[in-house]
Amino acid sequence: MSPINLEIKDKIAIATMDYPPVNALSADANNEIIQLFDSFHTNKDVNVVVLTASGSRAFCAGVDLNSRLPSGNSQNDPSAHYRRARETFNSIYECAVPVIGAINGPALGAGLAIAASCDFLIASENANFGLPEIDVGLLGGAGHLQRLFPQSITRMMNYTAKRMPAQEAQSYGAVIEVTTLDNLLPKASEYAEIISKKMSLGLRMAKATLNQIEWMDLKNAYKFEQTQTEILQSSDEAIAAKKAFLDNSNKQ
Repeated sequence: MSPINLEIKDKIAIATMDYPPVNALSADANNEIIQLFDSFHTNKDVNVVVLTASGSRAFCAGVDLNSRLPSGNSQNDPSAHYRRARETFNSIYECAVPVIGAINGPALGAGLAIAASCDFLIASENANFGLPEIDVGLLGGAGHLQRLFPQSITRMMNYTAKRMPAQEAQSYGAVIEVTTLDNLLPKASEYAEIISKKMSLGLRMAKATLNQIEWMDLKNAYKFEQTQTEILQSSDEAIAAKKAFLDNSNKQ
């Protein structure tokens, strides 16, 4: 079985991480994730990605600690590992199309960073989020954690390694919906189906724009959006969409 199972149908890609038993990330797993998400930049058959994992024990339990032990393997070199980890998360965050995280269990450490790199999250009732790094002599992931939670919660979770249950995460807006494990993929697919029907260029420009303005002040963010709107509205896709909308409105 392939470590990442990919199914594409009707503009929806479902990517399932399959690294048993708890979907911990090795160097090879990182490389596979990077390669997959980079491929969506040129794959015009995909408008949205649902990222999930196999089993129910964990969405991703973090880094495979065996890969962090000193060895003669160049892949275990710390600087190479750090760079590879950054690019893994960046490949998801910078994916050309929206990424919905379907979190089917604990998302810990690097698993939390993967979840936080998605555009939004649907979680199963058994899911939780945490940074256990401090308990194993590591740091990292706080920058991703604060994309999901307020600063005080981010600091508390860093210092204590406390896990945040999906239901509590939803109360902070980190998770859109919490559902049963059996209903997780169908629920994520409901959102994916809506997104998949939007214009491809519009989705790709919206994704790039949202990433760009995330850390901007309001004045410059809106100005940037206006420049992108000017580009988008002159495209053939946008012109056709506007005409279809007006034609439909006139019929009502």
